[in-house]
Amino acid sequence: MTGTPQQRPRTKAAIARQEILAIAARKMRQNGYADMSLRDLAAEAGMKAGSLYYHFPSKDALATEVMRLGVEVVQRAVRDALQHQPDASPRDRLVTAMRVHLETLLSAIDFSSAHIRCYPFVPEKVRAELTAVRRGYDQDWTIIIGAYLGGSADEIEVRHMRYTLLGALNWSLEWYDPERDSVDKYVASLAKLLPEKQGLGHDV
Repeated sequence: MTGTPQQRPRTKAAIARQEILAIAARKMRQNGYADMSLRDLAAEAGMKAGSLYYHFPSKDALATEVMRLGVEVVQRAVRDALQHQPDASPRDRLVTAMRVHLETLLSAIDFSSAHIRCYPFVPEKVRAELTAVRRGYDQDWTIIIGAYLGGSADEIEVRHMRYTLLGALNWSLEWYDPERDSVDKYVASLAKLLPEKQGLGHDV
């Protein structure tokens, strides 16, 4: 079915929107937020600069959407992986979350890398728009780490461990070389810092 005339423009618009987002994510990942030119982006997408504003009213709005998707794609990958390990120990679930987070981050998904590399440099307005989605993913990790540490762990201990692990994983964007490095070996190295503990499992 070809769809009605009313449906076809919406479909073309959706395709164009996804192309804009993909190009923007790549440019943000490679060049950063400040050096992303909407004029250059529009030219690469084969449209006039004014047409881009039909989809996104501003550079900030475009960056916000790219970075929001960057969190959601990693969060979804981690949640999906953990759903397949309902009976795993809290430590094994934590290691799985670390591995999947890193695999997703280092894959061809520009959105997640764009988020991590650009977040410190985007305007405060953009960071404010991303607060909810970032807190949601942080909460997932709080539950995973809390289960591993057990009931005696306080909020500060859990938070510090979350900062430490995610910081170590995210920093790999600056040094990881697939010809020299291995996701499995890096995660295994980090996992050596995690002794076996008796914790209460939580679903994410």
